[in-house]
Amino acid sequence: MDISELLTIAEHERTMRRPTCIRCCTALGCQSAGSLSLKQRLEEAVAEVDRTDIEVIGVGCMGMCGHGPLVRVDPDGVLYEHVHAADAPSIVAALDGGDATAPRGDPQHPFFTLQKRIVLENSGIIDPERIESYIAAGGYQALYCVLHDMTPAEVIDVVTRSGLRGRGGAGYPTGLKWATVAKSHGDRKYVVCNADEGDPGAFMDRSIIESDPHKILEGMAIAAYAVGADQGYVYVRAEYPLAIQRLQRAIAQARRLGLLGAQIFDAGFTFRIDIRVGAGAFVCGEETALMASIEGRRGQPRPRPPYPAESGLWGRPTLINNVETFANIPPIIRNGAEWFAAIGAEHSKGTKVFALTGKIRHTGLIEVPMGVTLRQIVEEMGGGVPEGRVKAVQTGGPSGGCIPAALLDTPVDYESLQRVGSIMGSGGMVVMDDATNMVDVAHFYMEFCKDESCGKCIPCRAGTAQMLHMLNLIRSGQATAADLARLEQLCIMVKETSLCGLGQSAPNPVLSTMKYFREEYEAFVRDEGLAG
Repeated sequence: MDISELLTIAEHERTMRRPTCIRCCTALGCQSAGSLSLKQRLEEAVAEVDRTDIEVIGVGCMGMCGHGPLVRVDPDGVLYEHVHAADAPSIVAALDGGDATAPRGDPQHPFFTLQKRIVLENSGIIDPERIESYIAAGGYQALYCVLHDMTPAEVIDVVTRSGLRGRGGAGYPTGLKWATVAKSHGDRKYVVCNADEGDPGAFMDRSIIESDPHKILEGMAIAAYAVGADQGYVYVRAEYPLAIQRLQRAIAQARRLGLLGAQIFDAGFTFRIDIRVGAGAFVCGEETALMASIEGRRGQPRPRPPYPAESGLWGRPTLINNVETFANIPPIIRNGAEWFAAIGAEHSKGTKVFALTGKIRHTGLIEVPMGVTLRQIVEEMGGGVPEGRVKAVQTGGPSGGCIPAALLDTPVDYESLQRVGSIMGSGGMVVMDDATNMVDVAHFYMEFCKDESCGKCIPCRAGTAQMLHMLNLIRSGQATAADLARLEQLCIMVKETSLCGLGQSAPNPVLSTMKYFREEYEAFVRDEGLAG
């Protein structure tokens, strides 16, 4: 395939579009609420009125997941929420001036208008199961550009100057990681997409794959060209069946058109992508444990160095980025490093996708420029809590911390969140109201970390069990003030001596809740005598 064939596919897809498009969300959240039967009924309703100017397509996540199933009618942008199959005929009839029975949403709601969509630019717009839909939206043109107009070094330079940092949690500069892999010597190199999203309440990577799988493949292919790899793997957890299904379909479609495989765009570049399905171990989100699992070994971390960039899969240089990082690559190539670097905060460029959940009116998937405040996200976009007041926001999953309402004006960027005792993480954001007991929250995350510990190192294996035991003593009223001090000491020991990120970050929810909500811990031991 050459660029003329790619553009021909895009033009054909655009000319085949009908004037009116009814887009029905078929991402997993809306599917669980009946969107597949809704889509079928919409198609039947259009056929019944013999409207050849209307098409119904299934699309990916539209964002406001708590209001699904969602339907949007374009070109007018009319949004319907909580739609049932029985509402389909009235939605079609409304196109002739009738009234739809489904409740209307507000496309001008701050939930939508405050977003900046780069990673999610196609989500809710294209049909994720048709490669032609992605190509019509400009897909694979960035890959053609780098293969024909740029050297690998120039690609890495663009990514470096963009300021993109890894969206998997650590925030390591993406360009620097790519450059390290490119310079490493080896007879073969690999590119790995980490889609092992395991944080409680997180669904960013799943939604991105379900909504726009080809963008991940294109980003991986660009990365492979830049670092000199010919084989890629997407490591995705088995709990994501729809994401796996759409990835498999996307890979097959790309191979069929010659966009993966040998001699891509007749440029002498070969790149193959395979899927590896994980069994759901949280520790396999850690890159060395993930590689061990791909190799068919038990998913356990190993000491670093050597880092994967020098010695990764089967001892060869390996580039590992997460789903969102790869999804940023095609837009950066299309629009340029300066465009991306102009978005966001001083040291945190671009946007970040968050799964906004918890005690909040509008839950769902959002993408915001780095530097917006927690208050903007929680109160304006999320609409605040249904009853009572916001008490805390937890970011970063089990590795993150709980930020009190008094700090809601904290900007959402890597450095600012670290300063208040939390982390960006992969993008989970859980809102808690004033009915939430923060000791219970710490207990929940510690129980999760204890269960998910691989057991390889003693600090994590024994430390998480002991921290959970002490939290149980506190919650049952059997702890003393001295136990609170011992719990803090134990947290610090586990944090400083564990082998991998799971153990090193496991104490964070405990430490942050003890820092900001210590009175709730003391309430459990007050009868024991806080003065000693």
